[in-house]
This record gives sequence, C-alpha cells and structure tokens, in this order.
Amino acid sequence: MIWKPNVTVAAVIERDGKFLLVEEETDDGIRYNQPAGHLECREALTDAVIREALEETAYRFVPRYLVGIYNWRQEAKDITYLRFAFGGEIAGHDAGRALDAGIIAARWLTLDEIRALEDRHRSPLILRCIEDWLAGKRYPLELITHYA
Repeated sequence: MIWKPNVTVAAVIERDGKFLLVEEETDDGIRYNQPAGHLECREALTDAVIREALEETAYRFVPRYLVGIYNWRQEAKDITYLRFAFGGEIAGHDAGRALDAGIIAARWLTLDEIRALEDRHRSPLILRCIEDWLAGKRYPLELITHYA
C-alpha cells in the first residue's frame, strides 16, 4: 500500500482585527477551522481555496499570498495533512447562499477569542496559520505552478 498525504487548502482571512473561521460539526464534536478543505483532482490550489471559502462561508475570497505549507500528522486517525494556507481579501458576500453540510456558521473572531477556543480547534494548524499571518509571512503565489 502506498502512503499518501491528504492535500488541503485553507484561507486566512483578516478584517478589522478579526479572522474568519467556520464553526462545524465533526466526528469529534463541534470544532473551529479556517475555511478549508481538500484539493480535488486536477484543481489548482488557488482555485481550491476560492471554492472552499465560498462553500463554507459564502464569502468570495481572492488569494493574494501563500502564508505557508504545513505538514501535520494526526496520529489518532492515522492521517497526514499537507496544508497550503493562503492569505487574501474578501471580494463580496452572498448572504443567501447555503453553506456546506456540517457548517454551522461562519464566525468573525478576534485572536483572543480564537485562543480561548483552542481546545475546540480542528487542528493545531488554525492558530499557527494565524500567527504566521500576523508575523508577516506572505509569499508570492508565483511559487506555485499548476500544470493542467
């Protein structure tokens, strides 16, 4: 059997000192995460993060930077995630759009509120991506090449 990581994307979105997270139902109970999800076959990473942000929050996200690439192993579930986190901006909101199944709500939270919810984070990557964003980590999207 060949081992393969789960490739995921996440949007780090800050507005007026608050970050956009999703509150979602998971197998482990209600958890918080960035708008995030799995890369689909033949999909560009930037297209994936745009799609996931829209599906999970109804916000139209425009990625401007790569914040970081994160390799995290969730031993309890025998899963390795390779996460590409993107920073960018909001280009609109479709308030009437239904959110993905399992998403309770999109929430704008301060860093203190996010830290207070740390025991309910879906992974340790949530806080790490925000801290990297706040530390000024912004890499050009040109680092990523997608061959169709």
